[in-house]
Amino acid sequence: MNGRFKFAVVASSTCLVVLLLFGAVRGRGAPAGDQPYTQLGVYTDVLSHIKADYVEEPDMKAVTVGAINGMLESLDPFASYLNADQYKQYQKEKGTGKGDVGLLLARRLGYLTVVDALPGAAAAKAGLSTGDVIESINNIATRDMPLAFAEILIQGEPGSSIDMSVLTPRQADPQKINLVRAALVYPPVSAKLVTDQGPDPIGLISTSTLQAGRAREISQKITDLEKQGAKRLLLDLRYCGLGPVDEGIAVANLFMDKGLITYSQGQKATRQDHTASSSRAITKLPLVVLVNRGTAGAAEVAAGALLDSKRAQLVGEPTYGDAAIRKAITMDDGSAVILSVAKYYTPSGKAIQDVHVTPNVLQAETTAIVETDDDTANPVPPVQPSKPASDEILKHGYDTLKTIVP
Repeated sequence: MNGRFKFAVVASSTCLVVLLLFGAVRGRGAPAGDQPYTQLGVYTDVLSHIKADYVEEPDMKAVTVGAINGMLESLDPFASYLNADQYKQYQKEKGTGKGDVGLLLARRLGYLTVVDALPGAAAAKAGLSTGDVIESINNIATRDMPLAFAEILIQGEPGSSIDMSVLTPRQADPQKINLVRAALVYPPVSAKLVTDQGPDPIGLISTSTLQAGRAREISQKITDLEKQGAKRLLLDLRYCGLGPVDEGIAVANLFMDKGLITYSQGQKATRQDHTASSSRAITKLPLVVLVNRGTAGAAEVAAGALLDSKRAQLVGEPTYGDAAIRKAITMDDGSAVILSVAKYYTPSGKAIQDVHVTPNVLQAETTAIVETDDDTANPVPPVQPSKPASDEILKHGYDTLKTIVP
């Protein structure tokens, strides 16, 4: 079975979810008090037809779990439903500091997909990149696997290994890989003075994560670059998907001396504003920020704030779209649902999880060509670890920086 056909199978398997959600559309025309009953009626109808008319006797437990996961995915690709046993294991294993392979995952079309691979970790060394699909972990199919449970399976004792089957846009067939777990080491912030991109020296700062303490590191790099004569700054947040949102807020505040950075709000969560403090701002140099499809979470919050406040120009691709507060909600049977209870918004009121952060200067990463069964060419994202000969986003970043009047 080739890769394109597999993607078609995955897409078609979401039809059940579409039917279940159809009740919500029908229910919009009904009085407010009748909507839940309309939706439940559609669900019951579909369920009864599956049981009575499907080509063979269905596993109704699997159908129900699949429907739950599908509904959660339609709301939030980072949501999870864990049965009682899985939730017990999740609580036991969460935060134990075991070995890992350095993957940030979400769910797309029912399967686990890669948001980011930590540079230097086993997954990145094996070539895993944003958009790759994890088909199985240790021969356990990931179709409808809870995201939180997959993260538990991936973790383990340092030195132990896991087998994965991975479907990528760069290969027609799934690839079998073996990854060795290790304690994660986050690459440090890098910085250098660039003097061959215009009359003004440019300070280039790059970070692949925004783990706690990164804002302080970036602050020190800025100070050092200014001492070396930097007159403009370029902050590279591409493939930066790890780290708490608070760190993204702190990074934005380095460049902003006033104004709203972000706010969080949910159905039951009151709005909480995060504003810039003048005492934490350290530079007023012209700024360009680079982002791409692997920019997520804290980095998106920082990028969105700097763009909306007109403090920086954004160059690159629309970001991944993941900035939310999540919570585990337990059920009477011991199972649990982990889902977003509040979203983070840009200063202009855009929910990052819903609409991503779109640069004002759009420039795609260099594309590759993959062969398909009908011999047509199809542009797909490049492999992250293999840098293109010409970094077009970086080039456009330098060009854009030159146009900013101090």
